[in-house]
Amino acid sequence: MSYMKGLKCRECSKVYPEEALHVCELCFGPLEVDYDYDKIKSVLSREVIESRSPNMWRYRELLPIDTEPSVGLQSGFTPLIRATNLEKVLGVRELYIKNDAVNFPTLSFKDRVVSVAVSRAREMGFDTIACASTGNLANSVAANAAACGMPSYVFIPYDLEQTKITGTLIYGAKVVGIKGTYDEVNRLCSEIAGKYGWGFVNINLRPYYAEGSKTFGYEIAEQLGWRYPRHVIVPMAGG
Repeated sequence: MSYMKGLKCRECSKVYPEEALHVCELCFGPLEVDYDYDKIKSVLSREVIESRSPNMWRYRELLPIDTEPSVGLQSGFTPLIRATNLEKVLGVRELYIKNDAVNFPTLSFKDRVVSVAVSRAREMGFDTIACASTGNLANSVAANAAACGMPSYVFIPYDLEQTKITGTLIYGAKVVGIKGTYDEVNRLCSEIAGKYGWGFVNINLRPYYAEGSKTFGYEIAEQLGWRYPRHVIVPMAGG
C-alpha cells in the first residue's frame, strides 16, 4: 500500500501526480514526495519498525513505493559506531560515525538512493535505468539494474578515472563517455530522458531517489535509542 499523496514543489507548494517529474513547471523549484502522515501514523510505530529485518526497508511506509521493493533488500541499517578515542581528541562528550562503507551491493551510500529509485522505476513501467555520474552512483545503478534484470546506461565525463569505470562495467552497464563537464553530461541526460523515456535515477526520478537518503536519519535516531543527535556532520558527497 502506498502512502504517497503525490509530488509537491518545495518552493511554491504546487502539487503534481506521482509521475517521473522533478522540476516545478511554475517556479522551477525541486519536487519532493508528499506523504499522508496521518495514515502512516495509524499503522507505523517503533515496535513495528523494530520487528522488521535490519535493512532500510524497515521504514517502508516512509519510502515512495507502492508495492514491495525490487532491489536493495540488504541495503541500509549500517553500523553506528561510537568513536571513543576521537571523542577525547576533539573534546566532545559523545561522537558516533555512521559507516555506510559496508552498504550492499557496492559499499556506497548511493546504494540507498538507487534501490529506492530503481524499485519505483519498475513500478512506473520503465524498462531502462540510467544516470549521469562521476563514480559511486554509476556503480550502484549498474549493480542494482543487473540484480533485477534491467538494462542500464551510465553517462560520465570522458576523462573519468579508469578504476571507477571498471567498477561499473563489471555489472554489464553500457558506459558512455561525454566530452564535457559533469554539468554538461547532466544536461544531455535530461534531453535523453525526455526523448527515449528512460528512467534516470538522478534526473526524472530524483524525487523518489532523494527519499532514500532520509533513511540515514531514521536509522541514526533508532540506533541512538530513538533520540535525535544534537548535531549531524554530513560529507559533501551526500550534501
